[in-house]
Amino acid sequence: MSDDTLPEPDALEGAPHPRDTQALFGQSTAEAGFLQAHTAGRMHHAWLLTGPRGVGKATLAWRIARFLLATPVEDGPSLFDAPPPPTSLDVDPEHPVSRRMRALSEPGLFLLRRGPTDKGDKLSNDIRVDMVRKLANFLQLSATEGGRRVIIVDAADELNPQAANALLKMLEEPPARCIFLMISHQPTGLLPTIRSRCRELRLAPLGADDMARALDQAGIALPADTAALTELSAGSVGEAIRLLSQGGLEIYAELIALFSRLPDLDRPRALRLADATAARGTTDRLGLLMGLTDLMLARLARAGATSQPPRVEAAPGEAALMARLAPGPARARAWADAAQAISARSQHGRAVNLDPASLVLDTVFRIQKTAGG
Repeated sequence: MSDDTLPEPDALEGAPHPRDTQALFGQSTAEAGFLQAHTAGRMHHAWLLTGPRGVGKATLAWRIARFLLATPVEDGPSLFDAPPPPTSLDVDPEHPVSRRMRALSEPGLFLLRRGPTDKGDKLSNDIRVDMVRKLANFLQLSATEGGRRVIIVDAADELNPQAANALLKMLEEPPARCIFLMISHQPTGLLPTIRSRCRELRLAPLGADDMARALDQAGIALPADTAALTELSAGSVGEAIRLLSQGGLEIYAELIALFSRLPDLDRPRALRLADATAARGTTDRLGLLMGLTDLMLARLARAGATSQPPRVEAAPGEAALMARLAPGPARARAWADAAQAISARSQHGRAVNLDPASLVLDTVFRIQKTAGG
């Protein structure tokens, strides 16, 4: 299931793979929902794990898989005192199942994810039907010593049409003691027939405390303001790691400082921002900057629509800026319209390889124009 010559498609750069992540923070409700079904003997054969990217869906899938494969199947009432029902999905890291799963050698587990292209030199853009055919062969094998087989699909959103239809047939007639754990960031894009055959477990964004614990577990140095990071990342650990690795907190703070005196504009500062974005070797910086600009405009529009400042400041001076530029619903509408136009302009400019510095300055001047009313 692993190709050592290519990066793993379900891994986030700079963070441990979900199979190596022991604890899951902030998702006790989802875990409790699964355990309740397990304890009550109402185990569904297919579970759809949904929620924003980076909130722990894959980590939960691996936790469930470890738990199921390490827990013997009860065939009926025991003549002896039954053990108390489990209250956690925790499995000892030194359990044989845990060790085999970390090595991707557990015979009761199948990981369905994007594989290499036909040339084998890079990863395919989607999960292809040939990978689902390998799953079909796996399902024909005898169950392992634990009596169960578990399939993790990461992510179901990446199934191409042929692969999705092939997987649907397996969901319609699943083998006994076979559990599908399907990860989806956008479940509305899945086939309705696939969604209808799954029980959903929805995961929520993390709060600041859980974010801090999750980053610490991943070995990520915590920023001075975890609350601001949580706000900017919308409670997604994956997005928080991306922001930290690319200087997202500093870029957002620079945006707030640049626009703090609108409609007056510090043009030399704007030029420095544009030049830094266009500098050689900063390909990802443009995408990050434009994404944070979109986020700032959305927060600005929301502040005006609710006549409330942000609950948590994502950068110093943000609340004051938004109170001044979006004092009420009328200005909120103007900022919402500007956000839509600027986002469309940004997407088009990046698609046609417009000069990054020109795109940044165009965005800055459009924001200045909107601030001028």
